[in-house]
Amino acid sequence: MWQQYIDINPKILVGKPIIKGTRLSVEFIIDLFAQGWTNQQVLENYPNITQEDILACFSYAGHTLQQEKIYPILQVTK
Repeated sequence: MWQQYIDINPKILVGKPIIKGTRLSVEFIIDLFAQGWTNQQVLENYPNITQEDILACFSYAGHTLQQEKIYPILQVTK
């Protein structure tokens, strides 16, 4: 679903994932919510994006986290 709305282009914001047709990164939109912004505030302040764009940001973030691999660092004792 997010592929319709999110673009990754090395020529735009150094390849950060952005909302297609904008220079607004997924990271930026997610961070607005982390700061306590509401859905309505985001849409009012950035009228060139849609509810679907916002949902795609969260979908992309979720997808990326699902792909994340964690490698525990074992502590060596002497």
